[in-house]
Amino acid sequence: MAISDDDDPSLSRTQRRLLRRIYNGRSVPIVADGRPFLTYKEASRYLQSLAPQAREAAYAQMKEQAL
Repeated sequence: MAISDDDDPSLSRTQRRLLRRIYNGRSVPIVADGRPFLTYKEASRYLQSLAPQAREAAYAQMKEQAL
């Protein structure tokens, strides 16, 4: 059985859905923690590598820039 991004409990379903919307067809990167992210996969991998508090802070930065 293959493991998908949806099987990773570190990001909630709501967070994954918003990230997919934010990064869908993006041509200008979003910067979080001084790092640019242009795709959902890049952003998702980075967020999953962080500790929970740092993950929430970086997610909030991405969300702010997308609005």
